[in-house]
Amino acid sequence: MEIWINPACSKCRSAISLLDAEGADYTVRRYLEDVPTVDEIRDVLDRLGLEPWDITRTQEAAAKELGVKEWARDASARERWIEALAEHPKLIQRPIITAQDGTAVVARTDEAVRDALSREG
Repeated sequence: MEIWINPACSKCRSAISLLDAEGADYTVRRYLEDVPTVDEIRDVLDRLGLEPWDITRTQEAAAKELGVKEWARDASARERWIEALAEHPKLIQRPIITAQDGTAVVARTDEAVRDALSREG
């Protein structure tokens, strides 16, 4: 399992604490430094079963500068959103945990972290 985190994020630190408390085997990806590629973002979206606008932090300064709130949220605009996430990783919702069963969760609550742990088999 891998967890994408921003160390400055309290929800990320909380998720890590819970993973540690549960003795989980995981790797940390500091996605602001080790920025996901467009393909990796596509893969995570597939695993999450979400669209890029579902994991975009629209309140971030970069989101406001780009005007993402006005962007279309349909198949024709999907690549534009994914490219924006790759270029501005701060826009990616966090933390995201990818589980060994091929799924992923946006782990902003203890329940979501436990859900990811339950998928480890």
